[in-house]
Amino acid sequence: MHIALIGTRGIPAAYSGFETAVENLAREFTARGHEVTVYCRPHMTEKRDRHAGARLVHLPTIRNKYLDTLAHTTVSTGHMVTKERPDVAIYFIAGNAPVVPFARLAGVPSILQIDGMDSERAKWPRAARAVIRQFEHMSAAAATIAVTDSDSVADLYEERFGRRLLAIPYGAALPDPGTTDALEDLALERGKYILFVGRLVPENNAHLLVDAYAKLDTDWPLVIVGDAPYADEYIAELRARGSERVLFPGYVFGDGYAQLVSNCGLMCAPTEVGGTHPVIIEAMAAGAPLVVSDHAPNIEVVGDTAATFSLAAAPASLAGVLTRLIADPARRSALSEAAAARAAERFGWDRCAERYLALISALGVN
Repeated sequence: MHIALIGTRGIPAAYSGFETAVENLAREFTARGHEVTVYCRPHMTEKRDRHAGARLVHLPTIRNKYLDTLAHTTVSTGHMVTKERPDVAIYFIAGNAPVVPFARLAGVPSILQIDGMDSERAKWPRAARAVIRQFEHMSAAAATIAVTDSDSVADLYEERFGRRLLAIPYGAALPDPGTTDALEDLALERGKYILFVGRLVPENNAHLLVDAYAKLDTDWPLVIVGDAPYADEYIAELRARGSERVLFPGYVFGDGYAQLVSNCGLMCAPTEVGGTHPVIIEAMAAGAPLVVSDHAPNIEVVGDTAATFSLAAAPASLAGVLTRLIADPARRSALSEAAAARAAERFGWDRCAERYLALISALGVN
């Protein structure tokens, strides 16, 4: 079977959870003998012919905050239906909903993966939010079938649009590479730093963490791993709010990322938009002691294996949680063990891939 993965920035993963999902699904699908094509944006990915077993197709786009994704997905869909003719296409991101029906019209069954309400992201001005909200409204019907990554997002879609989405949880795998050069580069001590990993956009709330950190009496540094295109103003403000103890190494991938997660004293995910964040379940798999916001999909993922704080009362609520955990190594150890056990029980890219393949089979594709 030939599967096209379309709508993200492409792989190797160098941006967000969608790209992480694509990379891992490509690896799982090809390991099962399927042919996989991944569409990539040249300005966001390394120029390779193959990665994770998949063939990569690099096509141009419009490098603009508002048009980048939709323009690239439009060009990619045209290439896919005229040149590739895969057996099925898996699209990602609700904002691609206007393009997805063209795959169906060309006779290519399609799945659209939706990870949350993109219209709620603070990076969008009011007019853009209104447009994206319309895309979200049409997204459940745009593809042959639409899916999401958490029951919390499925609940929200059903409440707002009257359509229930199938939930397929993401997977997680982040083994400790056993090396520490990434820590040494940042002069970090194992088990004695707070870690944030994610896109540096307002709804991921790195600013709440920086503000909470300013209230702490600790010698643990705060490490803010990530970046984002089209977010220069926010990132500059974030840096200005920090101190010399707040480190901004930019994006870190591969072994360096695994080292930082596996050896942190605490990892914080203060996000308030989206569904399942791969960084959370990867941290769980690595046994990192976690602090997450009370955003419903976060609570669904971690259960009782992470400490939580109130977004409504942040940053004070977050500062209080961090203070208590820094002073309580036994609690951190208990959270670490519980998170790793929950990840092993509930999350795995092999299970995620099998559920997608079962769904594809149910669509009549073999």
